[in-house]
Amino acid sequence: MNLILQLVLLVLGFTMLVKGADWFVEGASGLAEKFGIPQLVIGLTIVAMGTSMPEAAVSIAAALKGSADITIGNVVGSNILNVFMILGLTAVVTKVAVGATTIKYEIPFVILITIVMMILGSTGGEIAFAEGVSLWLFFIGYLIYLLKMSVDQRNESGDEALEEAEAPEEEKPLWKLLVAIVVGAVLIVWGSDISVEAASEIARMFGLSERLIGLTIVAFGTSLPELVTSVAAATKGKADIAIGNIVGSNIFNILFVVGTTALVTPVTFASKFMIDAAVSAAAVGLLWLCVFKKQHLDRKDGVIFLLGYAAYFVYLLIG
Repeated sequence: MNLILQLVLLVLGFTMLVKGADWFVEGASGLAEKFGIPQLVIGLTIVAMGTSMPEAAVSIAAALKGSADITIGNVVGSNILNVFMILGLTAVVTKVAVGATTIKYEIPFVILITIVMMILGSTGGEIAFAEGVSLWLFFIGYLIYLLKMSVDQRNESGDEALEEAEAPEEEKPLWKLLVAIVVGAVLIVWGSDISVEAASEIARMFGLSERLIGLTIVAFGTSLPELVTSVAAATKGKADIAIGNIVGSNIFNILFVVGTTALVTPVTFASKFMIDAAVSAAAVGLLWLCVFKKQHLDRKDGVIFLLGYAAYFVYLLIG
């Protein structure tokens, strides 16, 4: 009976996370579009941060409750899921175009900061306050880069053309967008708390490690917003938001989620996570190789990514 209750709570928590992220993204994207911000920048910032809020809320809540293994497992697991499963499924459904700046700058940056996280975690077996500060410095630099890119794109496109390209079909009033942002944020935080409690309890019942739970169940649950957002954006012809959402989420997960959690409490980085982090970096490396010349992902790439995740999942089960 207790197991059934925990499973119900886990589903409830994930549902709140997904719905909360959906409302948060809808409100934040609408707010950003009012100011004529380009699609790619919206995907890399507002949408990416919104869909990554479940990871942030779950990781910080887990660390504060003494389940720090879930923090790294959730982040690394989500980043692997984002590339292999979410981009894989999205590419199977529809062709995903990838911009030149994403190929040249953002994707290599994800590989760089993943390696940086591995180096930080390998010294002392944890990411402490000082390391959290260094990750935040990277994050601030990333935000400055995005601001510059946004200004450059506005200057190139012209305000009038940009406004016409980015104007929503039905503009919602400001108060509705703000309500969506606030209610979405509340659901995300509340849902994350329920999810962590339920996942930890289920792990204890089955004698599973927090690493496995974080890399699979929690990672999948908190990655659902990215899945829904990316597939929806790609099918609506907004490929910049789809790819920007995934790349931006991976950057946000490492720099903001791990960085912020480390500022609150030391984040355990067990030696086993080095392999998972390496898989995460390799997944992004494979993404870069697939799009380097043709600048898009097609169905064949999607199948390769899905097979990659299947192989990784088998490793988790037998490892």
